[in-house]
Amino acid sequence: MIPVPKGYSFAAVPAGFKKDRNDLAVIVSDRPAVAAGVFTTNRFQAAPVLVARERLERADAMRAVVINAGQANACTGEAGLADCLESCRLLAEALGLEEGEILPASTGVIGVRMPMDKWATAMPLVQANLGQAAATDFARAIMTTDAFPKMAAARLTSPDGKECAIFGMAKGAGMICPNMATMLGVVLTDAEVAPEQWRSVLRAAVDASFNRVTVDGDTSTNDCVFALANGASGVTIGDGELQGLAEGVAQVCQTLAYMIVQDAEGGSKVVRIHVSGARSMGDAEIVARTIGHSPLVKTAMYGRDPNWGRIVAALGRSGVDFNPGDVNLSLCGIPIFAKGAPIPQDHKALLAPHMRRQDIHIHLSIGSGPGSYVLLASDLTHEYVTINAEYTT
Repeated sequence: MIPVPKGYSFAAVPAGFKKDRNDLAVIVSDRPAVAAGVFTTNRFQAAPVLVARERLERADAMRAVVINAGQANACTGEAGLADCLESCRLLAEALGLEEGEILPASTGVIGVRMPMDKWATAMPLVQANLGQAAATDFARAIMTTDAFPKMAAARLTSPDGKECAIFGMAKGAGMICPNMATMLGVVLTDAEVAPEQWRSVLRAAVDASFNRVTVDGDTSTNDCVFALANGASGVTIGDGELQGLAEGVAQVCQTLAYMIVQDAEGGSKVVRIHVSGARSMGDAEIVARTIGHSPLVKTAMYGRDPNWGRIVAALGRSGVDFNPGDVNLSLCGIPIFAKGAPIPQDHKALLAPHMRRQDIHIHLSIGSGPGSYVLLASDLTHEYVTINAEYTT
């Protein structure tokens, strides 16, 4: 069983935002929790993103997270902002919290306002269900096109032998690309940590995980990751324990990020693109993203076609400066292109068993520079087109 940190209660109820399922999820800490958040860079930021950002800029501690599925409450103007604030007011009233202690998030169709009558009707259900639901119920309630709930955990032991837990949940399967992706995430710990340290830990973890995945190159209006640390375990994170906490949070986020690519809408592959030898990390990232976003590369991965020409062509149009004679490429650990030319061998026969696997590794060395970057990408399938061609119809 995945360990859940102490001091948190969950609720997951059917509010009627989506048909025949739980679609409203709440987490409440039994005490004020040090809070941090990372948000989408899309200029069309959804109402809950604006509200949560403002609250985290104003205060270090929060008590609750609320997420609804069905309506993104994005591109809804001042009316949508008022709806978000009203939803927080209703929840605060039902659970005896302060409105400003609640971090809201939404996922669903852009441009659709939330049905506030359903929010009001759902509050007695939330009140009755709080503490009765499991973390798994929360993770399922925030799903949209996800095929499975995404959860991960880690433990940290303090020098005096006390243990604290780190636990994360996320949703996301499509419209995935940093910064960040169409994803929502919540990280919880029962350790006590200073606000600035907690914010730094979360930023670093997100940069090493959720900001290194792509499904389709689209950045959403609603992306956010919240992190709460409530100290219920009695473990205090000092300078000596900070690295261990950071590693635990990064591990949880990286596991969730992998699951998001694994669950890509219609996806069948997780493609690990490692670019090395670039003049800088920035150059390596540009190359990795050019390859990871390429429909030609992605469809080749889906078709189990070791078409290395599409990979080096993507490198060539990336805009990064390199010497073609320095380029080496391996696919699934097998060298297929060296010093700017293909290695004479039967690539298809050699790679056929490897291309049938879910995990495909691409390693592209483009020189002798210090720059390196790793990106996780999905393939592109017929089902992805079907899902997204019919999303609102």
